[in-house]
Amino acid sequence: MSAEANITKLNLTLPPAPAPAGVYKPVVLQGSLAFVSGQGPVTQDGSLLTGRVGADVDKEQGKLAARQVGLTMLSTLKSQIGSLDRIARVIKLLGMVNSTPDFGEHPYVINGCSELFAEVFGSDNGIGARSAVGMGSLPGNITVEIEAIFELKPE
Repeated sequence: MSAEANITKLNLTLPPAPAPAGVYKPVVLQGSLAFVSGQGPVTQDGSLLTGRVGADVDKEQGKLAARQVGLTMLSTLKSQIGSLDRIARVIKLLGMVNSTPDFGEHPYVINGCSELFAEVFGSDNGIGARSAVGMGSLPGNITVEIEAIFELKPE
């Protein structure tokens, strides 16, 4: 099943694609790769999920924030390349968790995004290489920021 069909089947609603908050492009295409700039957890009303995991939010809320980042990234990709059916596979994710120094379950939090991509693109193409790290802070106190590299299907 195609990514677009899976989004419908899973009853997922993509938030609005955020405008760049600085001097960068949301997506850069190079050959068959799409490099997606760091994305935050944008909600349906355009607001951002905020708070430090281990202080303001728990790991389950952090995981949901990472899933929301995944939805935001899908929205950004769709706005830039037209259709998510152009995505061949996830190559790499870098997940950054706004967390307290003693919080150590960053991979669990970033699973929120990885699990979403596995649902949308299938387990073979939706799971790629990944890093999950903790940060002392993130812009605007967002809970999670994720950047990614995707492979595009030949046109």
